[in-house]
Amino acid sequence: MNEITRRRFLATTALSFAATRLPAQNSANSRITLDVSGEAAGPHMPADFVGLSYEVRQLADPSFFSAANIGLIEQFKALSPHGVLRLGGNTSEFAWFKPTPSTPEPPHPPTREVEGEPKADYYAVTAEAVRNLAAFLKATGWTCLYGINMGTNTPERAAEEAAFAAKTLGEGLQYFQIGNEADLYNRHLRDPKTWGPATYLNEWLAVAHAVTARVPEAKFGIPDVAADIDWLTEIASRWSSIQHPPHVTRLTHHYYFGGPATNPEVNIPNLLKPATMQKVQKTADIATAAAQKMDVRVRMTEGNTCYRGGKPGVSDVFAAALWAADYSLLLASKGYTGVNLHGGTGKIIASGLGGFLPGDVLLQQQGATQEQIASHPHPFYSPIATQDFHHFTMEPVAYGLKFAGSFSGSTFLKTDLSAKLQATGVNATAYAAKLPNNRASVIILNKDADKNLELTVNFGATGTGAVAIETLHAPALDSREAHLTPAAEHGRLKEGKYEVTVPRSSGLRLTLI
Repeated sequence: MNEITRRRFLATTALSFAATRLPAQNSANSRITLDVSGEAAGPHMPADFVGLSYEVRQLADPSFFSAANIGLIEQFKALSPHGVLRLGGNTSEFAWFKPTPSTPEPPHPPTREVEGEPKADYYAVTAEAVRNLAAFLKATGWTCLYGINMGTNTPERAAEEAAFAAKTLGEGLQYFQIGNEADLYNRHLRDPKTWGPATYLNEWLAVAHAVTARVPEAKFGIPDVAADIDWLTEIASRWSSIQHPPHVTRLTHHYYFGGPATNPEVNIPNLLKPATMQKVQKTADIATAAAQKMDVRVRMTEGNTCYRGGKPGVSDVFAAALWAADYSLLLASKGYTGVNLHGGTGKIIASGLGGFLPGDVLLQQQGATQEQIASHPHPFYSPIATQDFHHFTMEPVAYGLKFAGSFSGSTFLKTDLSAKLQATGVNATAYAAKLPNNRASVIILNKDADKNLELTVNFGATGTGAVAIETLHAPALDSREAHLTPAAEHGRLKEGKYEVTVPRSSGLRLTLI
């Protein structure tokens, strides 16, 4: 059986469980009804909600984000027709703009070398790389959040780069992000005795005003913190006192479930347990409250399952797909404008982590050979794995993001389906929305490793007699694969209701047709 045939067989087998509603093993004791009828009254999920995050250092190779990189373009388009590419990451603080081949490297300020933090390894972002990026964005239909170095830069050089990027990227540029994870600057880039939101804001304003002087229409995201979400609250409280503030369009932050790879607490059960998403919800509530105070919205601009390159057996398996779908839909239902899952090539990610990936250390501890380690796609959490310049594949975590992205352009129905599912004793969540064509759709994620979920989905009087069915599935939570498969036949409604069993460790989408 060849690989394509094998994958089709697995996809068809998994689909049959959802579409034909076979009797469930270890199911909940009773069937529960989810009511997804009603008017759309929740947040709108933008058409470009889906996003990827890459290190700015990927631009050091001008051919990576270029019209010539057909394989990568195909994967971006397969993930979403209208996504958002964010450029930032640890390496962004050591970039310098090289507008001409003869431009000399500027002097750099001293930094502290700290274990676990990126070393001061400077590199150039050339005009050619930015021009190629513009062509790449045009080819994919995506736009860009362009990160500019604040950690070791000057306002003047930042403004020069911003002016060139704005002119070159045109409509492909959404906004600038100045600095990356400024809440961690006190470790290696700034004086820990004085660094905080207030001193950050003063520095940020100096750079943003310099950029605005060169690019009057410039928009910005702020502050792109790593973990300290209270920075958003403090910046929002100070914002009204700023005279002539730059045009901030998004509050931004990052999120990783845990890490590094050698941490035993980073495992599939902990990744998928309800408490994980409950913590995310608390963070989202704080972030959206700060955003409302500034009259902007929030975007999660960098994150993934496990920081510092991901964990083999967690970040690169089907469990990560279910996590990504649930995480993305939860943030969308809270009013976030998008999610950017971090990835890129292993060499670039490692360059921002001291030169190695903790996941490789873990594999060595588990007895893997150097050949086995080298053959595994790196980094372990990358949504789009890179075999070489011509071969790219979507990893499981990307399938979860894509599944959630099927709601892009929709408006959430204001109903807490997940709370009702808690009564079943099954680890499951659900989200309902009205699509742009005004049809209702519901996504159910059964993250339970053992129990199937028996449901009656009530679409109300708006049902036309049938629902389209799509499944997110794999043989097991730890499978190194994921599949999105539409049913061969539509399901039939009975008095606006549809009975279905959602198999353990799978996702299901039902859409009125």
